[in-house]
Amino acid sequence: MYTPSHFQGSDAVDAVAAFVDAYGFGLLVSVGPDGLPFATHLPFQYDKTRGPKGTLHVHMARANPQWQAFDGKTGAMAAFQGEHAYISPSWYTVKDSVPTWNYEALHLYGQPREVTGPAARAIVESLVARYESGREPPWAIAAASEPFLQGMLRGIVALEIPIERIEMKAKLSQNRRPADRERVIAALRREGQTALADRMEKSGR
Repeated sequence: MYTPSHFQGSDAVDAVAAFVDAYGFGLLVSVGPDGLPFATHLPFQYDKTRGPKGTLHVHMARANPQWQAFDGKTGAMAAFQGEHAYISPSWYTVKDSVPTWNYEALHLYGQPREVTGPAARAIVESLVARYESGREPPWAIAAASEPFLQGMLRGIVALEIPIERIEMKAKLSQNRRPADRERVIAALRREGQTALADRMEKSGR
């Protein structure tokens, strides 16, 4: 990902874990047998304790041909979109300005490999627990019958992706004067983009 030095985000595993936890519905991109890009939108989990750069866990439909190329030696990228918003030049103090877009994004690279048996089920159970947390009462896989679950598990492929490279970009008006950044933050708050405004404030400290 093209990232000028002033927009460089953190590659620390704690920062990656927080980003994926907040924006875990990502895009898994690889190259298909025809040499063209193939992408699937999926919910991911990130385990920062597995490997020096962490490991992604995900599953997809067995009918999806993308996974068939994943032999542990074929590279792929998981892309995650954070907060983002249009930035109007009318918010700046400088007259000669143009529109832009502020955003945060994370790209994680690795070689996916299939996970089978109890480990595959554990990946699914962990993902369900993550997205059911906070619900009252939370739904659990154990609520479904075992024959039904076994049938569903046969219809998916669980994957783990040990991360080899981390790219995080935080384009948050760092190239603008402090006065302009403050005006952008205020305008974003007026438009209800409080999460992005908070991120800009935090990045400027």
